[in-house]
Amino acid sequence: MDKVAVLIPCYNEEKTIYKVVTDARKALPEAVVYVYDNNSTDKTIEEATRAGAVVRHEYMQGKGNVIRRMFREIQAECYVMVDGDDTYPMECAPEMVDKVLQHNADMVVGDRLSSTYFEENKRPFHNLGNSLVRGSINRLFDCDIKDIMTGYRAFSYGFVKTFPVLSAGFEIETEMTIHAVNNKMQIENVIIDYRDRPEGSVSKLNTYSDGIKVLFTIVRLYRNYKPMGFFSILAGMLTLLATLFIIPVLLDYFHTGLVARFPTLIVCGFAYMAAIQSIFAGLILNNIAMRNRRDFEFRLNLIYNKIKL
Repeated sequence: MDKVAVLIPCYNEEKTIYKVVTDARKALPEAVVYVYDNNSTDKTIEEATRAGAVVRHEYMQGKGNVIRRMFREIQAECYVMVDGDDTYPMECAPEMVDKVLQHNADMVVGDRLSSTYFEENKRPFHNLGNSLVRGSINRLFDCDIKDIMTGYRAFSYGFVKTFPVLSAGFEIETEMTIHAVNNKMQIENVIIDYRDRPEGSVSKLNTYSDGIKVLFTIVRLYRNYKPMGFFSILAGMLTLLATLFIIPVLLDYFHTGLVARFPTLIVCGFAYMAAIQSIFAGLILNNIAMRNRRDFEFRLNLIYNKIKL
């Protein structure tokens, strides 16, 4: 088992990967640097090998698929994950490692948004998207995470070996954050100076399509992890909608003694029934979620006991 492993998911980063690997080896001389190539068509593999990294491959396209492969294959006491685009300073890595190894952190977030991100990033919709995602998760999951979408993080062995990778693409950072928050893992924050990509380096993140995927991921995980809250909102919306439509029907009935719009009355009745069913669905799924939390704690204890043995 490695003491520290630096994990770099990579796709067509020939212009920057040599510097990223070199900076990682300089900042963490005790670490093993792994570059996981995701079907690059340029000289990424050659540059990573020249810099001294251990190069491995993931042939299923998508960042989430790469991270799944990395987390399965690598055994380490501490993992540092960083993108291969040279936008994150490796000088902060020792502090992040220290928080994992010495302060029991399960996940350390490299926080761009509290420093230079909004000045350095030249894509305004990315800025808006990061703020929207951060605000949504903090409100829905009652937490205070400073940067949700950062690709610069450090993890404990327990986090890596219990994290179920479900996303294939860039939604993976959102999934990681919500997993840690929901399971009450220790999350630390390190403010970093973000720098925009160098000239000639192109982002693989699509602002609109990947942004929509991230928002749907938040909704899906909120439903899975907080079913009572999700289905209570759904029940409230159905109740409000049904009430708005049934009020005119009731007013007519009180004035004339007749129901002039039976279809509206029937639909509203079904909407009220659906609202009641949503509440009961939330209660049942909430009990299942609580059982899953207990199972997770049991698995986590087994993993840490295995490390000690």
